[in-house]
Amino acid sequence: MFKKVIHGIFGTKNDRIVKQYAKRAAQISALEENYAAMDDAALKAEFEALRAQVRAGEKSTDDVLNEVFAIVREAGKRVLNMRHFDVQLIGGLVLNDGAIAEMKTGEGKTLVATLAVVLNAMEGKGVHVVTVNDYLAKRDAAQMGELYEFLGLSTGVIVGGEYDDAKRKAAYACDITYGTNNEFGFDYLRDNMKFSADEKVQRGHHFVIVDEVDSILIDEARTPLIISGPTNRTLDGYIKANEVARQMIRGEAPADPKGKATGDFTVDEKNRAVLITEAGISKAEKLFGVDNLYSLENAVLSHYLDQALKANYLFEKDVHYVVRDGQVIIVDEFTGRLSEGRRFSEGLHQALEAKEGVQIQEESQTLADITFQNYFRLYEKLAGMTGTAQTEATEFSQIYKLEVVSIPTNVPVI
Repeated sequence: MFKKVIHGIFGTKNDRIVKQYAKRAAQISALEENYAAMDDAALKAEFEALRAQVRAGEKSTDDVLNEVFAIVREAGKRVLNMRHFDVQLIGGLVLNDGAIAEMKTGEGKTLVATLAVVLNAMEGKGVHVVTVNDYLAKRDAAQMGELYEFLGLSTGVIVGGEYDDAKRKAAYACDITYGTNNEFGFDYLRDNMKFSADEKVQRGHHFVIVDEVDSILIDEARTPLIISGPTNRTLDGYIKANEVARQMIRGEAPADPKGKATGDFTVDEKNRAVLITEAGISKAEKLFGVDNLYSLENAVLSHYLDQALKANYLFEKDVHYVVRDGQVIIVDEFTGRLSEGRRFSEGLHQALEAKEGVQIQEESQTLADITFQNYFRLYEKLAGMTGTAQTEATEFSQIYKLEVVSIPTNVPVI
């Protein structure tokens, strides 16, 4: 009850924030007549003069914010035949402050982004705009690119399937670059695998605006982007290890912790692990024909044996996996469906292939990986847009230190 009275008198925190932004939007609107009176050449010259001052360090982007937003609004009217509404100016201010603008569907988030994009692109360090798919990246880059071109800014676009380093480097060298979260993330990973800094395609992480920010930064946040490659290990070791594993005798763990396990190995069903006994180690060394199974030169043999024992005594055919068309296919433990394309890691899948007598496929290893959460934290300034952010406002605040601002609609919702 008390909260309702307070909100009734002073408004919610969001209302107060929006009111502050509305005051700045009014200052920007006051400049509209001045720029409307200029011809195209004069308007471009005005913007170029402001950009030169920002590049020279004479003024900050905040010093020229009102003028730049007003120029972008005027350019939008002339080039796109779209005028930024006052609520869209507020959205631009929110994005520029490195926050999340929650705007209802149809309120023009694509146009809103142009305000913060142009202002931050003036520094010449590159601005990235993240969309949810290649189609939107190409569409937005083409449509809004006309506005940027009018103001003398270059636009690049990164799409999947086009992996020409020279083209990608040129796209990142542009003032503004559009692309999907996957492409930006994988380019970062590939850059970290290059042999020299000159070969990198990305030039830094200055400012990014993420569209559908709740989907990318919350729902997919922990999704890892992984680049893998072959381990260059010989596959014969898996066949030999499988033969050795089948000759090992399963024992029982001792009831007393000080007691001795029986057999060559024991199986811990709960922790999905196999433990080799001392007798088992001696037996394996004889079967492999080596003096010490755990010496440096034989380390890979102990790994092969461990996976072979797991494959034979922990993984059951038609329960954990199926064999179809000469391939071992994982059965998803949660849904019971076949997970085609997925493979067990660390050589376990190869051990299962050896067990079933099918062709063993080359093992891969992770060469580079990063989650979206960690990738987007690289940026000096991160902002986002979506129609639904308040429900995840706590997560945005705790994980990314991002504030969510709900922006009212231009026309009241009926």
